[in-house]
Amino acid sequence: MKARRPFAIAVTAAAVGLLTPLLGPAAAVANEGSVRSGALHVTKECSQYTGEPGSFCTVTSSNVRPIEAGMRIVYKDAIDPVTSAIDTDIVVSFRHGSAGYGHVTLDPGGNTGTVTVNGGTGDFRKFHARANVTCSDAVNCAWDGTYSFRR
Repeated sequence: MKARRPFAIAVTAAAVGLLTPLLGPAAAVANEGSVRSGALHVTKECSQYTGEPGSFCTVTSSNVRPIEAGMRIVYKDAIDPVTSAIDTDIVVSFRHGSAGYGHVTLDPGGNTGTVTVNGGTGDFRKFHARANVTCSDAVNCAWDGTYSFRR
């Protein structure tokens, strides 16, 4: 039994020595894979948005989790009464308890702008997004940009 132990240790050491160069690149790829990213496309309808604090739009489609159809995008501040521009923090949330925190700016008239989401709670904890906002009318808008999940 004692003669087998040194042999088993030697075989294990040799295997580790042979596999380490092979696992090194795999480990590097695994670390790179911990940042998942891609294109973001979200559509929303804003029939419930009044321009007042706390009003919201509803997500109608999304190509990424954690943003799902039915989620609300709640606006913290009102439309600027002088310029009709929007420059406010937002919360993207739903009944399951996850919330994403971000910021949106829209030009006077609200047809184009930018939105960012940088983390939050639950599914949004490691989520980051930046997108252009375009609205085809007063109710239908889209976000097109990029997203990532970071470690």
